[in-house]
Amino acid sequence: MPGVPYVRGWAQARRSAGLLAVQLTALGLEPDFPGLTADVNVSGDGLVRLGTVRPEAAVMLAQLILSGLAAQTPRQAETTMREARNARHDSSAA
Repeated sequence: MPGVPYVRGWAQARRSAGLLAVQLTALGLEPDFPGLTADVNVSGDGLVRLGTVRPEAAVMLAQLILSGLAAQTPRQAETTMREARNARHDSSAA
């Protein structure tokens, strides 16, 4: 659309996707996120697309996020991590 600053949003998304890629690579998870890309929506907002990922990769990413949250808010993150483990156990039993 004319007048929408797409470049700014895309540049922000590109930086963010790059930072995420560095962290995923450091953790050995880069192959699990082959579709990681920067994008922009019609309003010019930057987007980071993870692409299609295996369920196990999504669980790993969720656990990493929860671990980071645990460092900030231990009690709340502990409850959330317990719930995530239970959900993973329930889904693997199905």
